[in-house]
Amino acid sequence: MGIADGSRDRVVIFLLRRLRLCYNFPMNKIRIGVLRGGPSSEYEVSLKTGVSVLNNLPDKYSPVDIFIDKSGVWHIQGVPHQPHETFKKVDAIFNALHGEYGEDGKVQKILDTFSVPYTGSKTIASAIGMNKALAKNVFKSHGIKTPYFTVESKSENIDEIASKLFKTFPMPAVVKPIAGGSSVGVSIAYDFRGLKDALAKAFEYSDKALVEEYINGREATCGVVDKFRGKDIYSLLPIEIIKPEKSEFFDYEAKYCGGSQEICPGNFSQSEKEAIQGLAVMAHKVLGLRHYSRSDFIVSPRRGIYILEVNTLPGLTSESLLPKSLQAIGCSLPDFLDHLITLALAGK
Repeated sequence: MGIADGSRDRVVIFLLRRLRLCYNFPMNKIRIGVLRGGPSSEYEVSLKTGVSVLNNLPDKYSPVDIFIDKSGVWHIQGVPHQPHETFKKVDAIFNALHGEYGEDGKVQKILDTFSVPYTGSKTIASAIGMNKALAKNVFKSHGIKTPYFTVESKSENIDEIASKLFKTFPMPAVVKPIAGGSSVGVSIAYDFRGLKDALAKAFEYSDKALVEEYINGREATCGVVDKFRGKDIYSLLPIEIIKPEKSEFFDYEAKYCGGSQEICPGNFSQSEKEAIQGLAVMAHKVLGLRHYSRSDFIVSPRRGIYILEVNTLPGLTSESLLPKSLQAIGCSLPDFLDHLITLALAGK
């Protein structure tokens, strides 16, 4: 009798362990692998986002720090692992990568191949969202205003590219890598020399450069969250960004080295606020994004509101914009992380 009872108990414990995602027994916390680092120009930002996530995971989760070095090698506790080996040690992945590899569909494809739940958008939506030209074409097809642009391919003869553009494209122009975030490699060109230098800078980070018309106006950003507070896609409050006097725009230094002002909620009229929120929701929807995103806008006093780009994995550092939006509505970062992980585990 006792032996039978003991065997039955062991079977029950085994089954409960297998079902820990449903029952979440304290003895078996849900193991969350946090991907950070990666082979992109946003490596440092990703490290900071990863640390923020690791430090703010609620107690019901057991964090597993998965560091990816600049060459793309995955590590757990300093020991190199093949990606599929790390998946045996986690129940779900929180994707804290930024830029190439982590935000362009590559790591999402790996995770999908091994059926690992993860936060953030799926493979195809990530790839489209990361490619600024593809995303802008989707916006245009759905009637969302975005600045006029053209795409140039990397060439040894930058003078020739710059000369052609200078004759046909209105100045000033914003030049940026076709993919990437955190304003890495972005410049504003006012003349031929500036255009040539801007192209060279963009080509340091990408084989293609997006050249976009410069629209004067106030900078704004607005985050959205899936299945939040009773809405399918919940819009956070728009943030108004006031760049430092020494910066031409909200560049990398302004974002992460201080000096800019981020006002939440921004000083927009009610109609502007509602329009920005509606466009952020629409951009998230038409790109097929998942869980959360943050869209950047220019609010022109004469031309209206233009979307610039969408961030499919917004930063979660202490300097990042999305946490400021969450704080403004009384949502803590641990609660937000819990919400995203819950969506990932549910496959939503």
